Amino acid sequence: MTSLAQLAAKKANLQARCRIIQLIRRFFHARDFLEVRTPVRTRAPAPEPYIDAIPSAGWFLAPSPELYMKRLLAAGYQKIFQIAPAFRWNETGRLHHSEFTLLEWYRADADHEALQQDCIELITEISVGLDQFPLISFQGHTLSVAGRWPRITVAEAFERWAGWCPGPDPDQQRFDLDLVTHVEPRLGFPTPGFLTDYPAGQAALARLKPGFPDVAERFELYWAGIELANGFSELTDPREQRRRFQDTLERRRMAGCSVYPLPEAFLDALRHLDRAAGIALGVDRLVAIFANASDLDQVVAFPPHRD
Repeated sequence: MTSLAQLAAKKANLQARCRIIQLIRRFFHARDFLEVRTPVRTRAPAPEPYIDAIPSAGWFLAPSPELYMKRLLAAGYQKIFQIAPAFRWNETGRLHHSEFTLLEWYRADADHEALQQDCIELITEISVGLDQFPLISFQGHTLSVAGRWPRITVAEAFERWAGWCPGPDPDQQRFDLDLVTHVEPRLGFPTPGFLTDYPAGQAALARLKPGFPDVAERFELYWAGIELANGFSELTDPREQRRRFQDTLERRRMAGCSVYPLPEAFLDALRHLDRAAGIALGVDRLVAIFANASDLDQVVAFPPHRD
């Protein structure tokens, strides 16, 4: 149970959270993004190998607003964003909650590199708005948003720190373990950095890199060893997307996980979507860094695993 004393102790962090959300909205409104709201529940979540949706009266709480927002893109919207609750089964820990807040934004006629530039400008503006530019103190580290934000490919990072190079479809357990234990702790010091060119098998909704079919145009943004965002150039081929979804559902079935209906409305809309890019950023984690908080529990009023 969250006590009144615990709630009172969070006041400064919740004030910082409020200010950060205001700055996020100001950033996107100034760039002519339309703020949208999509349903919290969905009949058919995007199939992901290791993301489990929470059932809700025959539907599911949305693990992400992604598929709804892409349907808006397909309908002709050019630049959209949303700050939304997201839900994932059995995710609890210092940096994981089963209910959390996502910032997602999408650009028509754009690719993953445009999203990386958005990240640089957004986090820089937030740091200025919080009077924490260019240096931020976080858990004994002095971080900065000024200067070059490094980029390193997954292959380069794994060869350097894990001692092997993932192919296009690496063993999931080995990849995840080495990513968490060897690669992530070295990323994003002192400036945020981008981990790019994910293996093709690690990017179910991303476009493959032209001329390099073993990797996808997917990246993750890290700061102080913490994954903040996941973005990519969108796969817009409905037949290829359907095949990938079916493969993922079969993998889930073989692993004994829940199998969802195919998101037919999304797949139908995909026929009308041209070149586009989208990204999801964890708001709670971003607040934790700027608030110098070691745990997500410290930056939300009521953690989902407590009453």
